[in-house]
Amino acid sequence: MIIAVSGKGGTGKSMITSLIVRSLKSCGKDILAIDADPDSNLPEALGIDVEKTVGDVREELKKDTAAGNIPKESNKWDILDYKIMKSIVETPDFDLLVMGRPEGSGCYCAVNNMLRKIIETLTSNYDIIVIDTEAGLEHLSRRTTQNVDIMLVVTDRSKRGILTAKRIDDLSGELDISFKKMYLILNRAIPGKEEETIKKIDEIGLNLIGTVYEDETVAEYDIEGKPLMDLPDDSAPVIAVSEIVSKILNLIV
Repeated sequence: MIIAVSGKGGTGKSMITSLIVRSLKSCGKDILAIDADPDSNLPEALGIDVEKTVGDVREELKKDTAAGNIPKESNKWDILDYKIMKSIVETPDFDLLVMGRPEGSGCYCAVNNMLRKIIETLTSNYDIIVIDTEAGLEHLSRRTTQNVDIMLVVTDRSKRGILTAKRIDDLSGELDISFKKMYLILNRAIPGKEEETIKKIDEIGLNLIGTVYEDETVAEYDIEGKPLMDLPDDSAPVIAVSEIVSKILNLIV
């Protein structure tokens, strides 16, 4: 099963993704988390140090090729594939792969092309893959999430966040990218004031699967740089995301 987490930048995608991974780690499945956002935040949220990204691996291979260190008859994808597998960070509960970005300016397309191939290769190795996508709509136009089972779009209370969620829904239809299920998560909701936002969500026809309320502890962890994986078990966001994950697993079964 492949779960992708999308949405406008700043809506809390990485927070939601990290708590999804936290909730899944107790289900007895082999889990791979992929940070596909060039502005990588997932490793910090998961409390994982990453020494090398896919972007780093690609740049190293380019330099080795230019320097003549790679035999001409070698299959460069096989070499790249091996090095990417070596860059996966393994933990007792889940594995993590960070896409990163190539050095210097330029298009991120090459890394996105690799992401598509990586997902195809790794699908058989893991029971569940959770992808923290890049913000906005680019992952759709580049088709890096075309084989996703569950698309979770995160929005906050802002009109722009909700409109981005609607555009993701619309664009997936225009590009003929089909997800088995697509749901919206309302993040940073204010108790007693969420009904107006939920009404707007209903009006544009998006399916709300869960609401995560604004939480002071999460804000404190962010300020202090603490991993969100270390949030207390009775933390409201932890409980809310666990309930969302339970719904997803029940839908798939």
